[in-house]
Amino acid sequence: MSRRPGNPTRRFVGGNSNSLAGIIHSKSRASPVLVVIILLGGFLVLSRFYQHPGGSRVTQLIDMVEGDFGCTFDVQTAIPVLKKVYGNNMKKVLHVGPDTCSIVSRLIKEHKTEAWGVEPYDLEDANTGCKKLVKRGLVRVADIKFALPYRPKSFSLIVISDVVDYLSPRYLNKTLSDLTRLSTDNLVIFTGHPGDSRGKTQHFTNFGRPAKMRSATWWARFFVQTNLEENEAAAMKFEKAAFESSYKPKCQVFHLHSYQ
Repeated sequence: MSRRPGNPTRRFVGGNSNSLAGIIHSKSRASPVLVVIILLGGFLVLSRFYQHPGGSRVTQLIDMVEGDFGCTFDVQTAIPVLKKVYGNNMKKVLHVGPDTCSIVSRLIKEHKTEAWGVEPYDLEDANTGCKKLVKRGLVRVADIKFALPYRPKSFSLIVISDVVDYLSPRYLNKTLSDLTRLSTDNLVIFTGHPGDSRGKTQHFTNFGRPAKMRSATWWARFFVQTNLEENEAAAMKFEKAAFESSYKPKCQVFHLHSYQ
């Protein structure tokens, strides 16, 4: 899946004497009952993290510990909102971005929705469910800087997350042009805000460059220069549906017509 530096779960169990692990493993003469109480308390705290509403429990936990992990989680929680906006246009959906197996799995559970995914990273550590999606041909690994192996107008809606931030304007132009070729109706782009932690890290991806977060003004200018037309009606519906659902995306969301 997507490569992320470090191990975020380590922040829960530091080795100092004030941490839970430090208390349990200290040389103090704590009674067995006290140890059980401490362990039970820690379990209850973790349970509250795991029961955070909306989306994957594990993803929520990681998100709360480490901070910004990208826009794919936004896509997960936005699926009901997208259904309200695009309705029948979500019959055939392509998701492009890291962790696409989780998005495809979620989409195929939706009534009357077919879904495919393109993973820009390797899938060496993929779980069994993801490997099954790959075997069925629903998910594939591909370099999105080049034309994807799908026929024109293969999908009614294309959702993109956590990939455009790593592309230079040169490749960004090619990639979005190719994706408009594949869609009959609309594209939805989830991209980071300027100042997001991904833009500050020096972690390089297989795109060969760190994430570069662009402002809404930059994107609006880019869309005009590349003859990509924003779908203002869909954007307004999305904002209304998001408000009614109490959904607050952490990422910028752009709605585009699929034609040029």
